[in-house]
Amino acid sequence: MILKGLYHRLLSAEYLSRRLIFFVDLLLSLVSTLVAVELISFLRGYDPSWRMWLILVVLSLFCSALSFFFFHTYRGIIRHYSYTETGRFASTAVVKDALFIALFLLFFHQLKFGYVLVAAVADALFTFAFLVVERTIMIGVYNYLLGTLIPVDGFLLIYGNSKVSMSPVRQAFRNRSANYRILGYLNADIDRAYRIGGFPVFPFHNAADFHKLVVDRKIVAVLFTDRGALVHERDRLVHYCTTEKVKLFFMPDALSEVKKGINLPLTQVSVEDLLERPEIKINLTEISTSLKNKVVMVTGAAGSIGSELCRQLCSFGIDKMVLFDYAETPLHNIRLELEETFPDIEKYPVLGDVRNPLTVDYVIKKYRPQYIFHAAAYKHVPLMEENPCEAVRTNVYGTHIVADTAVKYGVDKFVMISTDKAVNPTNVMGASKRLAEMYIQSFSLALTNGLRQGSTHFITTRFGNVLGSNGSVIPRFRQQLAAGGPLTVTHPDIIRYFMTIPEACRLVLEAAFMGKGGEIFVFDMGEPVKIADLAKRMIELAGMRVGRDIEIQYTGLRPGEKLYEELLADKESTIPTANPKIFCARVREFDYNDVTTIINNLIHTAIDSNDNMEIVRLMKLIIPEFKSSNSKYCSLDDEIEKDYH
Repeated sequence: MILKGLYHRLLSAEYLSRRLIFFVDLLLSLVSTLVAVELISFLRGYDPSWRMWLILVVLSLFCSALSFFFFHTYRGIIRHYSYTETGRFASTAVVKDALFIALFLLFFHQLKFGYVLVAAVADALFTFAFLVVERTIMIGVYNYLLGTLIPVDGFLLIYGNSKVSMSPVRQAFRNRSANYRILGYLNADIDRAYRIGGFPVFPFHNAADFHKLVVDRKIVAVLFTDRGALVHERDRLVHYCTTEKVKLFFMPDALSEVKKGINLPLTQVSVEDLLERPEIKINLTEISTSLKNKVVMVTGAAGSIGSELCRQLCSFGIDKMVLFDYAETPLHNIRLELEETFPDIEKYPVLGDVRNPLTVDYVIKKYRPQYIFHAAAYKHVPLMEENPCEAVRTNVYGTHIVADTAVKYGVDKFVMISTDKAVNPTNVMGASKRLAEMYIQSFSLALTNGLRQGSTHFITTRFGNVLGSNGSVIPRFRQQLAAGGPLTVTHPDIIRYFMTIPEACRLVLEAAFMGKGGEIFVFDMGEPVKIADLAKRMIELAGMRVGRDIEIQYTGLRPGEKLYEELLADKESTIPTANPKIFCARVREFDYNDVTTIINNLIHTAIDSNDNMEIVRLMKLIIPEFKSSNSKYCSLDDEIEKDYH
């Protein structure tokens, strides 16, 4: 038990002591010198004196130490050793014996140079061989102990670039909590198995091939080292794995990061990994130049989008960050996170409500932000359907207050976060965001035409659902899976656009500094996803089967919900921008005075009364395309239609 415990401590250590490696290398180098001299002396019939042996020992240690210090051979982590490093050992051996020849001839100048040269060459060869063999043996012993003493959960195959060295990936796997023995590679583009670096590469072309491989080789897991390959294989290999109940793991940037000595987390593939698209490229130079040493304010800073905006904004070297939110604990949490991650940036967390004009005025007047990102909003469709007055107070009136105050204190840019639900809205939430868009757009036009005094540039960004946001469908499905199901989907045909939070925020930043004022930017959301398919995939990734282990229940569309979302209204079109993922919408223009009058009337009605039906009726009069879906407000559409005729 004591010996086994010692072995476990050895395996769990990050690396062997550099001093230990240095002294072992030094000892082997000395042995190389003595063996080389003894061999050449035997072949030449020469008997060295004890004084020569003593000087040989001293010179060998001295020259070896200098060479090791110069080439840092003792600094490498042994288990990360690869044969590409043998050049360093060869150089070490050559430098050692070049010094050795020069110093040795000072003491024994009577010896023939040829004798010393041959001995030095033999010494260099032995030194090089001993250093390489030493590390090979250490790696072999380490792998043996790892395979015999550490229990494994089964065999694993790596799907990725089989042309790269297996060693970094294998090493990356050793430091993870899950223990799998790597069997080899998996490749769909070959017809017969072969070997790379001692590991087999197994072919597969269909479900039957993969099933046979799993059964014959006892495969229990597949590791993806490349995100692109993972997304590419989501309808083939990922499906095979879920059918066979083979676990899927993903290790981003495994090769590059492990070579740097960074241990990345080994995580099971999630549905977010399968939905992600190739990384979006943005103009980092322009954004960084614009934000450098600036004061930035984010409303709704503790929310899903707001908090990610804060993280990304801080990464561009801003001077001060004003975090404005109504939620105390989430605001405290994002503040702590930013203080730890970006200690050099001044952060001012402000508890406040965008519906309070005095608070908003005080904050903007005090901190004088040059940029405001307005992410504060109510966004849950069913809740806003039941609370239209609150939707107007926050999404419309709150935006009105922040925008007016931004102009009052000369904020350079005001960026509003909108939603695809504002297009042809079928619910109160979408309609409230459309009203906010109309106010921002007409305000910008009034500034441009000189109807209002101010220099603020207003930008609106519009996109769909974001993965992992508060209240999104994926966390809900995870909770239902943990409870044993069923997973509830409103309709078998309902589809949604999805985008990751970081991806959405990158595009918001790009659009913010691309816009000149008054634009509504629409993001390329990719292909829409069926929510029912999303539920099925999550069940499969959990190692279960739809209908047998977990049921999917269809509950019917919720009030205000529609089967699909649009990013542009029927009468709108887009024009391309410098970023292929961002489009500028051509939208109807509204007169600022008209919009202000009708919106102020709506706001006063929402503040002074709780007459939800009247509020929704007014919203429909302002937005003719607002047609309720599966809602008690559908009756208003019929009334307005009759009045119109």
